[in-house]
Amino acid sequence: MRARLFPQESDALLSRELVRMDHQAPARLLHLHKRPLICKFMSVPHDVAACLTQWLQPQSRDGWWHLTPGATPCTVDLLVGISMERLAVLRQEVQQTPCLQPVVTTLDAALQLQGETLNELLLGNTAVNVRQRTAVMGILNVTPDSFSDGGFYLQTDQAIKHAEEMLAQGVDIIDVGGASSRPGATPVPAAVERDRIIPVVSTIVKRFGARVSVDTYRADVAQAALDVGAVMINDISALRFDPTMACLIAQRGAAVVLMHMQGTPQTMQQAPWYRHVTDDIYTFLAERLDYARQHGIARQRIVCDPGFGFGKTMQHNLELLHDLQHFHGLGQPLLVGISRKSFLGHLLQREVWDRLEGTLAGVVYAALHGAAIVRVHDVAATVQALRLVEAIRTQQAQPPAHE
Repeated sequence: MRARLFPQESDALLSRELVRMDHQAPARLLHLHKRPLICKFMSVPHDVAACLTQWLQPQSRDGWWHLTPGATPCTVDLLVGISMERLAVLRQEVQQTPCLQPVVTTLDAALQLQGETLNELLLGNTAVNVRQRTAVMGILNVTPDSFSDGGFYLQTDQAIKHAEEMLAQGVDIIDVGGASSRPGATPVPAAVERDRIIPVVSTIVKRFGARVSVDTYRADVAQAALDVGAVMINDISALRFDPTMACLIAQRGAAVVLMHMQGTPQTMQQAPWYRHVTDDIYTFLAERLDYARQHGIARQRIVCDPGFGFGKTMQHNLELLHDLQHFHGLGQPLLVGISRKSFLGHLLQREVWDRLEGTLAGVVYAALHGAAIVRVHDVAATVQALRLVEAIRTQQAQPPAHE
């Protein structure tokens, strides 16, 4: 059983969730005199759900609930609105009603995560404020077959020149990849991936002092990259594909991106399906976050990524963008990577090289809804767009001298 807390300020997200759960009168619940704590319990055993709803029944003036069938025949999903006063009573009630204990334990864990939301991300010895502004991660694929820029930077000197350009444009992190993860991509041997990455990472770090992330799910490639100065591992498998990756990252004090992907790059776009895309991916990321922390990776070094385009249809991607604020309940910085993705092409009828406007619109939306990092190909345009977002947020924009 997992609990997902709703942003307190967003009626739109609650209304959408109620409609998704076939609630017939969401407007009534949006106009309660006192805004309750709203939480969705997922995969609740029938006996626990019955116990909770029975307890809530006399408290209907201070809250409400709505349930739908769960992921398995023995469970339900339960959306609950409850005042903080009644929550305090619920905690006390556990002594007399033990069947409520799983609810209280699950909810308290969710509240603790949300209450410990990080303000800083540790990259090597540097603390990056992820609440102050959205950081830009520039993509540097040293591959012949990446979906957008395959072959452009395969040669080391080309890659280093592009890294220098991105740094001049204001990039915060450079993400170096040596193996394509585009849909249907064939894996390359680890030695090939390593040979492509290491000379580039080493030179960028030594020559420019750049913060470098490496896009790999292989621990031996990650170790070699960390040896030459990388500070982050961007793992599309969220530490699932290589059982030694988590311990390596913990031992080396590296940062990690835990990304959701349905299947593998070879299979992920073969009819992807979710029962509830936001619930499913939130649950996955919560489980991988637990796994990472159990293996000794500090929370200050963990970023979560819903994995736009990795085993998702166009509708899935749009729903995830719309629901981005839900993922703040994980308490971790969020990375959003939608740059030039296929769903933008399908939606806007644009080829891969002609998706800048769609990318920028998505980046700005993500930044306004709390993305800590955006991963992009077009650094200069992104930096300028986010600079305007930051100025609007802080209301510090200055008029030009000769306006």
